[in-house]
Amino acid sequence: MALEDLGRQVLEKRGDRGVRAVAKEIGISHATLSRVERGFLPDLKTYEKICRWLGIEANAVHSPAKPGPAVPQVHFRRDKTASRETANALAQMILAAQAAWKK
Repeated sequence: MALEDLGRQVLEKRGDRGVRAVAKEIGISHATLSRVERGFLPDLKTYEKICRWLGIEANAVHSPAKPGPAVPQVHFRRDKTASRETANALAQMILAAQAAWKK
């Protein structure tokens, strides 16, 4: 299953059950579950909980191979402790590290 399909899988398994009830069952907030169903990628801890609930191994979900250079994905929580400038600096550092790693 592709990572982009995670939200669809969750939505299908949830069926007509309420978001709040299923989120409680998984152990995450209903707002987080709703975001995942809309296609947003969860943090690692949430991702693992969702995979357990779906009954799949976390490594069974993957990003499809795309032609061209790899594009790193960075996930930052909406945490008020990190400013936009800090988040951008961290993202640039990750990109620089990836470029150095390839050399």
